[in-house]
Amino acid sequence: MRRHRLVRVPASSANLGPGYDVLAAALSLQLELEVEETGEFFVHSDLPGLPTDRSNLCVRAFERLRPADGVTFQIRSEIPVAAGLGSSAAAIVAGLAAADHMYELDAPLFELAAELEGHPDNVAAALHGGFVICPGAGEAPVRFDPAPGLEGVLAIPSHEVPTAAARAAMPAELPLDEAVHNVGHAALLVLGLAKDDFSLIGLGLRDLVHQPRRRELYPRSMELVDRAQELGAVGATISGAGPTVLFWCHWEQTGGVMERLKGEAPDVEVRRVTFAPGGADVGEL
Repeated sequence: MRRHRLVRVPASSANLGPGYDVLAAALSLQLELEVEETGEFFVHSDLPGLPTDRSNLCVRAFERLRPADGVTFQIRSEIPVAAGLGSSAAAIVAGLAAADHMYELDAPLFELAAELEGHPDNVAAALHGGFVICPGAGEAPVRFDPAPGLEGVLAIPSHEVPTAAARAAMPAELPLDEAVHNVGHAALLVLGLAKDDFSLIGLGLRDLVHQPRRRELYPRSMELVDRAQELGAVGATISGAGPTVLFWCHWEQTGGVMERLKGEAPDVEVRRVTFAPGGADVGEL
């Protein structure tokens, strides 16, 4: 009997203000990968510009565990590419999870995904769901559930920010006061999420390390971050390498934030999201 699997993987938002390369969250946008042994290698997707050969990220990840000869890949995704929403992490996790489940390999998926992606935060959130803390190299991520009343609104500009350019904006060393500020505010953010305390969450989102240094890469996005409370949100952060802005809202605020953004920022795409408790899911077809 030929093997046939459907993998669903959530989008993710990394850094989360002061949590540079440490904190991330899964979001309700999804990538779907359908993998089937058909006797023919083939990649199909409705997404423009996606590679349809072995350079495709889903295929590359799959082949990290098993050759893709005779396997057909069907890819569908709600996750914008190069927008800071973990599209590459979702593709990597999907390919690894598909091969692992199809062939019952029990592979170390997080370690392999982090190696392929280059850093652990997005892949940890995509794999495990919820919020994740990635404490450092060689250490397993720690997952915890989203705060019950928390929702998000995404403001997605039309331009892209290459991850390499965002990384290049970061210095090799940081001033001590900035590092202390971000450690303290990351602690406030995690405590606020754990206690479902929106005043602490709002305080905890303040970053001095990566967003100010990357402002020139996404000035419009930073304008929206600076206006987050004026627009009715608890706060806002640049999602990953940007340029997407994630507005953090109590569920009662979400509709109002969306309406204000649509009225005052017609140059961006606005989407409502939830913080997804579930990570990668594989079903047998």
